[in-house]
Amino acid sequence: MSAKKTLITVAEGDGIGPEIMGATLEIMKAAGAQLEIQKVEIGEKVYMRGQSAGIDPETWDAIRHSKAFLKAPITTPQGGGFKSLNVTVRTTLGLYANVRPCVAYDPFVETRHPGMNVVIVRENEEDLYTGIEYRQTPDVFQALKIITRPGCEKIIRYAFEYALAYDRKKVTCFTKDNILKLTDGLFHKVFEEIGAEYPQLEKEHWIVDIGAAKLADNPNAFDVIVMPNLYGDILSDVAAQIAGSVGLAGSANIGTSGAMFEAIHGSAPRRAGQNLANPSGLLLAAVQMLVHIGQQDIAALIHNAWLRTLEEGIHTYDIFKEKTSKVKVGTKEFAQAVIKNLGQKPQTLHPVAYANTKPNLKLEKEGRRQAVKKELVGVDIFIQWKDDVEALARQLDSLPLKMIANRGVKVWPNKMPETFCVDSYRCRFASPSQPQVIDLLQALHKKNLDITQIEYLFNFDGVPGYTLGQDEQ
Repeated sequence: MSAKKTLITVAEGDGIGPEIMGATLEIMKAAGAQLEIQKVEIGEKVYMRGQSAGIDPETWDAIRHSKAFLKAPITTPQGGGFKSLNVTVRTTLGLYANVRPCVAYDPFVETRHPGMNVVIVRENEEDLYTGIEYRQTPDVFQALKIITRPGCEKIIRYAFEYALAYDRKKVTCFTKDNILKLTDGLFHKVFEEIGAEYPQLEKEHWIVDIGAAKLADNPNAFDVIVMPNLYGDILSDVAAQIAGSVGLAGSANIGTSGAMFEAIHGSAPRRAGQNLANPSGLLLAAVQMLVHIGQQDIAALIHNAWLRTLEEGIHTYDIFKEKTSKVKVGTKEFAQAVIKNLGQKPQTLHPVAYANTKPNLKLEKEGRRQAVKKELVGVDIFIQWKDDVEALARQLDSLPLKMIANRGVKVWPNKMPETFCVDSYRCRFASPSQPQVIDLLQALHKKNLDITQIEYLFNFDGVPGYTLGQDEQ
């Protein structure tokens, strides 16, 4: 092992953060981790100083110039105007891959799924997590789901490369492309394209709802699962909990030029300062960090000592069970037990070895797609309207109106009497040129119609790049 120390940035966070970070740093120091630590302040105190994202401008440089960012949980103040710090760091620094191992530690930690060992690889930069929302009318709110080909390519290739690096056998994709045919459809399509480059790995796709049910019932059927951002956020927590406890799960956020490591649980302010918190989630995130920065031997030393501590029944309150645990300990005592077991390996659980693990996956940069023919064929104009749809259609009868929909259901022509409508109508017009769109908008303005949103309709190489109405299929 090189004596040269690796610079990392550390944030102690809020609530239980300082306690679990103190325990984690103490264990890494005792294990001989070669780290130069620079501490920064983020979270609640920074929010209260007027930084809406919970991070000072100068902190970005500290994180950017270090090899990794180890972050304890933070508290986001209640009320509006405060951005998620986790999302801000991930998207600002391009940390596109969120990696969450979800492992069962039966019989030492209670679980219904002995042998579970699933890794969730979650896209980290786009989808509904962009948080782009609008209020269109008094009754209607909208969130944009953004899925891009480069985003899909990066995360899906990462999932396959991770599977190879960690000797996994199968990669599964979860989407909802039976409904979201364009956005989730793209994610599934790219999965099939990139998966074809990895014939040595088994590949499968599940619709996310039945896939989630299968994951909850039989997680041993899965190995590595890759999915868009929102599904991955929800199901990685589910997977961690059914494995044994959310409190035992660490998380890595990986980009091409940086990485952040964190526990997946929150700051638990009600437990702060009581020497109760379980540091395991942050400690296992630190293990991921040590592998990432090339200190695999130290990562294995700590991970095996932690497994041995679980086997000995030395447990914090959150996983303590009378039948399986032997000693209930606090944060500091748990850390000392892990330190005492450094150099030991588990006797029942599988020992870990990271010696042959690639610290940084070598990912190809995805090329630009070939040019496609883009053709404007129409426009969807959203109109706030409180009267019935037939009255709206009469207002538009002199214009090239093709369809009116309400919340995705066609309501003109031939509205069904049972269909409930709100005060936002999507009116589809044939408008094959930009000047015609402008003329159309002017005509609507003269009618004093309340336009709330405009979406252009394009064909790409003759294929519609928009959702078709029921009579356009």
